[in-house]
Amino acid sequence: MGNSTSCLDKLRKVEPIEKNENLTPDSKDESEASVLNENRTCTDILFLALFIAFLIVLIGLLGFCMSKGDIDRIIYGYDNCGNICGKENVMDDKFRCKGANLTSQKYLYIEHSDHSDMSHETSSINRLCVSSCEEYDMKPLLNRCVSKTRSEYPKKFLSKSGIKNFFQEVSEDFHICWVEILCLFVMAFVLSFIIVFLLQYLVRILVWLVLIGVVLASVIGTIWLWVKYDLVRRNTPEDSEVGIQRKNSWLAYSIIATIATICIVLVIFAMRKRVKLVIQLFREAGKAIESIPLLLFEPFLTFLSIAICVTLWIYFAMWIESSGDIEVKVANQSVQLAKDSTMRVAKWYNLLALFWMSQFIMGCQHCVIAGAVAAWFFTRDRDQLNCPILKSFQRLICYHLGTVACGSLIISLVQIIRVILKAVEYWLRDPQNKVLVFIATCCHCCLGCFEDILQYLTRNAYIETAIFGHPFFEAGRKAFNILSNNALRVFVINSVGDFVLFLGKAFVVLCTVLVGMEVIQQKPGIQHSWVVLILVGLFAYLVAHCFLTVYEMTIDTIFICFCEDCERNDGMSKPYYMSRGLMEFVQNSKKAIESNTFNAWSRNP
Repeated sequence: MGNSTSCLDKLRKVEPIEKNENLTPDSKDESEASVLNENRTCTDILFLALFIAFLIVLIGLLGFCMSKGDIDRIIYGYDNCGNICGKENVMDDKFRCKGANLTSQKYLYIEHSDHSDMSHETSSINRLCVSSCEEYDMKPLLNRCVSKTRSEYPKKFLSKSGIKNFFQEVSEDFHICWVEILCLFVMAFVLSFIIVFLLQYLVRILVWLVLIGVVLASVIGTIWLWVKYDLVRRNTPEDSEVGIQRKNSWLAYSIIATIATICIVLVIFAMRKRVKLVIQLFREAGKAIESIPLLLFEPFLTFLSIAICVTLWIYFAMWIESSGDIEVKVANQSVQLAKDSTMRVAKWYNLLALFWMSQFIMGCQHCVIAGAVAAWFFTRDRDQLNCPILKSFQRLICYHLGTVACGSLIISLVQIIRVILKAVEYWLRDPQNKVLVFIATCCHCCLGCFEDILQYLTRNAYIETAIFGHPFFEAGRKAFNILSNNALRVFVINSVGDFVLFLGKAFVVLCTVLVGMEVIQQKPGIQHSWVVLILVGLFAYLVAHCFLTVYEMTIDTIFICFCEDCERNDGMSKPYYMSRGLMEFVQNSKKAIESNTFNAWSRNP
């Protein structure tokens, strides 16, 4: 793959030829199997075995925590003796009061009391199981007694009584307008569908509007800085040292802005042909999705899988949190669950399982999309595509689960390291130690950038695996070679393309939130409409992100296929698989187009 994209280094634009869009022969002499590797073997079996062993250990840790815990402690709560509210408890020799029958006392009331003496102050927590919350002038919520206090002034940023009742009021807001929230969620789905289908027709306008906007913003900003410098220069006395320093600062800003503007203009001018390649890739992605519309339903399956994964994680976390022995802290006489080292390890192990499973599910989605799009690209007669998504899914299940397990493990390890670092920073927090804060911030920044790079390389490695069936590290090496040999094109695709996709996401979020502002704020009794709108906006962004991730993955796959097509074929003796729109960006494009056109006409007179 060292010179896998040498033909791309001599790209040039030729005059379009008014011929049929599909310039490839319909014959099956070069079938899909000639490019897509159908003689596959299982890849990265060791990592698949490691993944299975990891899940077995997780089940063992959960079994231990379940034997030492009771999830009802978290669901219903427990009193000062460890008795679970609303249940008939078993006697315990450690606590004489343990074993009470509390079936009629279903609600937990927690009372905080402060005690002070000459030496120190302590705060004790009194936990009581009660039959009714009304006797404490409270109301039940999730088997707990919570305050009835509700601000009489609606739409405040926080509760009138402070943060104490904020979450209670927000939960009531959701209960009031849950129908409107559901309708806004459906609206976000519909808008995302529309954006995906319109992108292939509007992308040319959007891309050039973005580039022109960047140039205009740079030029206007530079002019304003020079005007500001001229005003400061005229109004600054010659003997004012502070004024001269201020004038020199504005001069430096103006010079830097001028240099940056010139560089931006030159870069955009030099990369105008690569920008056209980005536009064409968007169009090809739109054609692929139009040919395989079921790709857009892939996020629904991913949504469902990740939702199940998160639900299981919450359920397991509740069991782990409920495990331990009831103890009473002498300092403040509060009851707590004492956990041993195995239970503490299980908590972190469960978190790593969440990261690994989530990345594994996303990796499976990437592989399925890449396999289906590659089959579309490397098929001569695209009307004869036979269940490309199903075939891609079958190849994934039969051969490449180990590869996905490998890639997802690497990313999840970086994520868990970031969480551990954040926890250590919290435990060792010291506002006075600026050096520690700076080091921790730098580590977070570096790990975040490293994770983003890994995400991008892993996604492209999945594409190589979906096409050729390579193991993860070999696929990553080949993908890295293609990306490095086309660094400028990759930069333009990622910068311009990602910004266009961001505009699509922003459009979905803005439309959903603006409609939500009109709908939610008209509902009587809403205390914190901004919280509801933030939730709606986050969900709309998540939906748009999932749909446009399919578009982004399709673009990346077509680009890799385009590079592989250039390497393996010459357009004449070996016709290209790519369309004429992409063929125009290859060095021998005119000859290739004429050759492919002649072949197509000779086979279909």
